[in-house]
Amino acid sequence: MPSISHLIEEFLRTFPFFMKPLLVTFQLTFASIVVGTIIGLFVALLKVSKFRLGSILADVYITLIRGTPLIVQIFVLYFGFYKVVDLGQFWSAALALAIHSGAYIAEIFRGAIQSIDKGQMEAGLSLGMSPVQTMRRIVLPQALKRSIPPLGNQFILSLKDSSLAAFIAMDDLFSMARRLSAETFDEMTFFLIVAFYYLVIVMLFTYLVKRIELRLAKGD
Repeated sequence: MPSISHLIEEFLRTFPFFMKPLLVTFQLTFASIVVGTIIGLFVALLKVSKFRLGSILADVYITLIRGTPLIVQIFVLYFGFYKVVDLGQFWSAALALAIHSGAYIAEIFRGAIQSIDKGQMEAGLSLGMSPVQTMRRIVLPQALKRSIPPLGNQFILSLKDSSLAAFIAMDDLFSMARRLSAETFDEMTFFLIVAFYYLVIVMLFTYLVKRIELRLAKGD
């Protein structure tokens, strides 16, 4: 086990090396969260709709994605689809993370939508709005607000899952830690250092989510 002084020394020495991988990790997480949220919302709306085929397809997608490892999904996208379309390392990893998290986000949105009193939908219809308008103007805003806490947790998981992109040679935080470990044969030191980076980012993200929750609570 490396000493505290050694960890601090190596952290300061390698700090510049981790700056670009840190930016890549942020970009990868942001892209996967945005795309995953869009996928999740679309799938959730299919699940709660009266469109039977759409609901079945949504169930198949959720079951398939939640039942297979994320690392396998990344490899399938990167090594399997490149013969048809070369997604590249970044978008292979980002789309795999988005598709993976989209299944969980879909269940979060579905639960939030179904938690809204059915009278809200009936009220919107009675005012002359279509089902789509009622969903968009009345139900979804309330459901999105209720989704913030579990969505925050899912986004944090997406951030940590982004470390798996290192296995397709993405230049992210974990990849840099592996590279420095191989060069110095000091694996524990650099894995602890990269763990610290992830911990700080997760704490920052958790703080931002809590601030959003408090702001929404004040609005209520």
